[in-house]
Amino acid sequence: MYIATVSSKFQISVPKKIRDQLHIKPGQKFIFIPKGDCLELVPERSMKDMRGILAGANTKNIRGSSI
Repeated sequence: MYIATVSSKFQISVPKKIRDQLHIKPGQKFIFIPKGDCLELVPERSMKDMRGILAGANTKNIRGSSI
């Protein structure tokens, strides 16, 4: 477990072991997703990076689908 402290400017430093493990780079953007009293950080991905991510997904029984 790693702990970070929020600075007076509301900034948090990501511990080096986490940066190395997740290959986080300077300038990389993250999406903040609040979940109850927790916060999830998800790396922002371009549409180009997302290409093919759903290949082979089962599209049956999708809510609102008329297919």
